[in-house]
Amino acid sequence: QVQLVESGGGLVQAGGSLRLSCAASGRTFNNWRMGWFRQAPGKEREFVAQIIWSDGRTTYADSVKGRFTISRDNAKNTVYLQMSSLKPEDTAVYSCAAGLYLGAYNYWGQGAQVTVSS
Repeated sequence: QVQLVESGGGLVQAGGSLRLSCAASGRTFNNWRMGWFRQAPGKEREFVAQIIWSDGRTTYADSVKGRFTISRDNAKNTVYLQMSSLKPEDTAVYSCAAGLYLGAYNYWGQGAQVTVSS
């Protein structure tokens, strides 16, 4: 059974940085993709970033390009989201997700709260 556990959320001032971690377990992820999504109060969940586990290709939402970086550590089976130049509008619950490379995201973590104060 795939398990995803996020950590690293918190409160930060605008302009600051945070790093989220997503520890994945339960299988090998060579043919999988890992993503970060976020949901702000009263809004729908939105895509933030994705990484293809096998070759490290990344994709970002326009709203975070140039500020956020997704990466993975194969040895630790962990995906990271480095967030810089944070804005109040980045405030949300951030969740990591996993799915087969050409499939849907079928597995989700519990979420981590990120709050950016102005």
